[in-house]
Amino acid sequence: MTLVEHSAVELRRLIGRKAVSPVELLDACIARIERVNPFVNAVTATCFERARTEARAAEAAVMRGEPLGLLHGLPLGVKDLEPTEGLLTTWGSAIFRDHVPTEDIELVARLRRAGAIVAGKTNVPEMGAGANSRNEVWGATGNPFNPNLNAGGSSGGSAAALACDMLPVCTGSDTGGSLRIPAAKCGVVGFRPSPGIVPSVRKPLGWTPISVVGPMGRTVADACLQMAASAGMHAGDPLSHPLDPLSFLNPPEVDLGRLRVAWTEDFGVCAVDEGIRATLRHKIGAMRHLFARCDPVSLDLGEAHRCFDVLRAEAFVAGMQAAYERDPSSLGPNSRANYEMGARMSLLDSAWAQAEQTRLLKRFQAVFADYDLVLSPTTPVTPFPWTQLYADTVEGEQQPNYYRWLALTYVVTLTTHPAIALPCGLDHAGMPFGLQVVGGFRADRELLGAAQAMESAFAADAQLRRPRPDLAALRAAEPALTSIVTAPPGGSRGRTTGAAATSAV
Repeated sequence: MTLVEHSAVELRRLIGRKAVSPVELLDACIARIERVNPFVNAVTATCFERARTEARAAEAAVMRGEPLGLLHGLPLGVKDLEPTEGLLTTWGSAIFRDHVPTEDIELVARLRRAGAIVAGKTNVPEMGAGANSRNEVWGATGNPFNPNLNAGGSSGGSAAALACDMLPVCTGSDTGGSLRIPAAKCGVVGFRPSPGIVPSVRKPLGWTPISVVGPMGRTVADACLQMAASAGMHAGDPLSHPLDPLSFLNPPEVDLGRLRVAWTEDFGVCAVDEGIRATLRHKIGAMRHLFARCDPVSLDLGEAHRCFDVLRAEAFVAGMQAAYERDPSSLGPNSRANYEMGARMSLLDSAWAQAEQTRLLKRFQAVFADYDLVLSPTTPVTPFPWTQLYADTVEGEQQPNYYRWLALTYVVTLTTHPAIALPCGLDHAGMPFGLQVVGGFRADRELLGAAQAMESAFAADAQLRRPRPDLAALRAAEPALTSIVTAPPGGSRGRTTGAAATSAV
């Protein structure tokens, strides 16, 4: 096992024992990025020289025996929706092609205070809209198992970077599934915490529970490590509340043999391809002996689709009104469609959606009266070509908009329950299959404990264990992942063709 293939938890332990230098680790990550990123295009703007300076300081602190943070010396990839001081932050939008923030957003500031070293940004769809990480600034992110296919989104760059062992720590965020979907498609872990656990200070509607930030990792323990470094109250997120962040370091030990588990192929309202349905049934058959009970269930999620349409559109109207009114053509098709949908809605629509979400949450509790967890697929289709903007048809059913195919995750978003995408072998097409595991209301630590126990049990079964991409077999995508890039003004802060973006700003 090479240095970069170790988990974040193990790398932090090695740094603390003086067995690995932060400088050595950063150099190894940079070398992996330079070798592999041209194939998948996961890492965009970078700040390697600044990171090297910080790594040398981190090494000196270790040698002096100073107290070390939870993430001390670990290279960090930041999703390009999170502003980073001195480093290009574009939101995947041509509007912000030259935007260099003067300060870190709170999430990044917390991770840096914990000792993480920002090495670069990771790719997203424009404005985070959609689950295919491609945009006009950086191009597309390819799947590490086949770069001709998509890596999911909107945290697709982070998921692909983790799967390729380019960086040990990466951030993510989730409204309709943006942590869970790319994690599932790339074979890593994506955890959507309950609203308010990790403060999300950039959402324009501070009181909405549908948008959260959270961790991605190659293991559940890695996700827990990032949670411990980022959770906690902040006035920038009015849903945040006092809690002990360090409690996430050691979630409760869970005896799977005592768990009552429910499973569903579609939550009763989601279109799902038969290949994914069959894959889930096969996986359930391979794991059901682990649990006290493992039963199929029916759920009543009411008018979940219309409810999510309204709540999602509200957020886009709040965040994009100025840009749209200035120049609608400056927004990509996904962002523009969401804004225009919201602009046509009324206060009646908004009030109905808020009330329907409340009704849906109450109905969802019925399953947790009898069960501890709910299992489902994370995505309804196997990864498709990144050149296809979204899955417009699922099992022969035409999808009415670009995000309806994300329903398996967004219906869970509406419940506000914590959920995790757990690597679970391969699907019917030989691509990563992510199992969505939904925990009880505000039972984040209990869910993480259960996921950790499931991960451990899955490791002993070739059908269920986390798949790893064959990086030696990677070949350039056709067409090139950067083929949709338009050169930035002056060309000094990005790239127009070819390999990874390594421009420090």
